[in-house]
Amino acid sequence: MRVAIVGGGISGLAAAHRLRDLLGPDAVITVVEQTDRLGGKLRTVDLAGIRYDVGAEAYLVRRPEAAALVAELGIEITHPTAARSTVRAGGVTRPIPGGTMLGIPASAGAVSDVLSEEGLRRVEAEPALPPLRLEGADLGLGALIRSRFGDELPDRLIDPLLGGVYAGGVDSLGLRATLPQLAAAIDGGATSLTAAAATVIGNPTGGPVFGTVPSGLSTLVDRLARDVDVRLGVPVRLLERTESGWRLTLGAAASGHEPADPVLDVDAVVLAVPPAAARRLLDGVVAVAAMAYSRIETASVGVVALALPPGTPLPDTSGVLVGAAERRGDGKPFAVKAFTYSATKWAHLDAVVVRGSVGRFGDPGALLADDDELVRLVRDDLAELAGVTAAPIDTLVTRWGGGLPQYGVGHVELARRIEEAVAAEPGLAVAGAALHGVGVPACIGTGEAAARRVAAHLHTLVAK
Repeated sequence: MRVAIVGGGISGLAAAHRLRDLLGPDAVITVVEQTDRLGGKLRTVDLAGIRYDVGAEAYLVRRPEAAALVAELGIEITHPTAARSTVRAGGVTRPIPGGTMLGIPASAGAVSDVLSEEGLRRVEAEPALPPLRLEGADLGLGALIRSRFGDELPDRLIDPLLGGVYAGGVDSLGLRATLPQLAAAIDGGATSLTAAAATVIGNPTGGPVFGTVPSGLSTLVDRLARDVDVRLGVPVRLLERTESGWRLTLGAAASGHEPADPVLDVDAVVLAVPPAAARRLLDGVVAVAAMAYSRIETASVGVVALALPPGTPLPDTSGVLVGAAERRGDGKPFAVKAFTYSATKWAHLDAVVVRGSVGRFGDPGALLADDDELVRLVRDDLAELAGVTAAPIDTLVTRWGGGLPQYGVGHVELARRIEEAVAAEPGLAVAGAALHGVGVPACIGTGEAAARRVAAHLHTLVAK
């Protein structure tokens, strides 16, 4: 049995690992990745002598997929310190309040420290507004929240929290894909956003929220890739169905030379690539899925990693989120949307390291600058937000063009349309951040689901 995985990010590697488990040692599993490295947005580098994640830095423990996979592989994990996160709200850095669902409060008192008197009055009045009724529809998150709470709460709190997850603002995202628990609470009878948040928050689970791998999340990447054939620097130009399965036409390698085997014939394929690549490969093969992928927009993002001299003091918080509406003292917008004070957040890091996150959907901003200028802009923001002016002893800029899918209005329906159309093609499956979540656990979940679908098809062929 021969399977090709197109895309060597965490989704594709999770699919490859699970396929090895389901198909056994004799299956030929090939991961084809167009860049020169595996891992996608999981990337661990050497920075000032330590292993440091410059892509995703952690995974959500309360979703089971990543935690279960890490445990299966026997990889050591750790959790953040007790340092609290903060948000820049109304020109002041404040602790992120508890009692909210991604900034949507279960009560007005939960957000009293981040709002003006007028903003707080709007939140207090929200439960008395006409009852919410979704009637199965999806709504724009920004329009819904602003109509219920006014502008201050989304601008000061909800927008920076969503920007930290999606690199998209409250006005570009849809309710059902970004806050499905909240939508479910409204479908279940909650008549206000406040009541819906209270319903969700009223069922908390204990234990840590996030986890990571002390040696870096690339450890997970390396473990997943151990038992599969990997071809790096090889784009896939064309996907075609054949009488016996599927054919991949491979493009020029990163070095500029044609691959030794320009055609790869397999029994099954998993596509674990960004929306634009998925659309191109599925066009002419599964037109409905290709069209749905074409409607998923993406945001470009970057991370500026700074290693500071030993002993440089940092704030005693885990970091700060910055909304798009916030301004520096000179009136200019901040280059960053967030800082993570990694040396404070993670006890296992033996260096003073900080990461600045850059890039918002529809507004590349500072990402247009070259690396040197981007480092300067991020350092200026660090000085303003944290008072840290020490010159770094090491820096690294990492960029992902079109790196984060945007979950707009109707995204749940788009994902359903993609998966149903692909399911009609035996031996073909899709995975990735464009479907059911941009976090590590969600991506692993799509990869494992794709692997199970492909394995079931191949086992049926063998049985015949």
